[in-house]
Amino acid sequence: MKKLSFLAIAFAVIMLAACGGKKSAQAEEATDSLKSFEQQQIEASIKMHMDSIASELGKLKTLPFLNEGKDGITLTKQEKQVKPDYLLPASVADEATTLAEKYRILSALSVDKKIAALYEMPVEDYDKAITKLSADINDPSFKAIEDAGSIFETTSQLYDEMEKNGRINYFWQLAAAALVEQLYVCNQNTDKFLSTFNDEAAANVTFRIVLILDAVNRLSQYDPDIEPVAQAIAPLDALNATSVAEMKEQMAKTKDQIIAARKALIK
Repeated sequence: MKKLSFLAIAFAVIMLAACGGKKSAQAEEATDSLKSFEQQQIEASIKMHMDSIASELGKLKTLPFLNEGKDGITLTKQEKQVKPDYLLPASVADEATTLAEKYRILSALSVDKKIAALYEMPVEDYDKAITKLSADINDPSFKAIEDAGSIFETTSQLYDEMEKNGRINYFWQLAAAALVEQLYVCNQNTDKFLSTFNDEAAANVTFRIVLILDAVNRLSQYDPDIEPVAQAIAPLDALNATSVAEMKEQMAKTKDQIIAARKALIK
């Protein structure tokens, strides 16, 4: 993870979830050229807003409970004293039955494994669950990634590989699950995670999130597989703040919706 850690990735994934909404070959054959052009326009607008959010986040300072060194990101000694009790148990992997569910749970567990490791908690069970899910999924795209448990950190590379291997229709499953899991984590202590935001950043980031959510919803017209994701993340359109104080208030108000989205995507 880079300097903004969980928060930056959370917002990055919401953008990548939308960009993953390309049609399968069968759907493309059934869609006329006008719709194909319209979809390309929607995706182009998503990429523009993605760049804007990335630029805004890049201006922010490092979160106060993180240390950056030659070995990457670590937590401060004080932060590691209280272990998180909100992470998914590795056993949730046993509940996955469909391929889509396995992708989503793999993604969510990879997020929680990273967090557990930062807090110096045991990760052996996560490793076993992630390895089994990865084997069950058998996606050749994962070969480009050193560790299947870090898929949420390599979204750009993974997107390219899944597109090349004809698995792009599952990319949004990974991205949506990572997004919701990280927003869930952020919402455990909003003051902490938003401590580096200013009013301008809160307004710019949340405004573009709303635009991206709208685009995801419109993309679902061209690919029905995106519809469950669009429905799960739709409540996030309440994050449309004009100040940090308002963003904190909105995060608090959407807490139940984020929990519901987590349950919907990670059963």
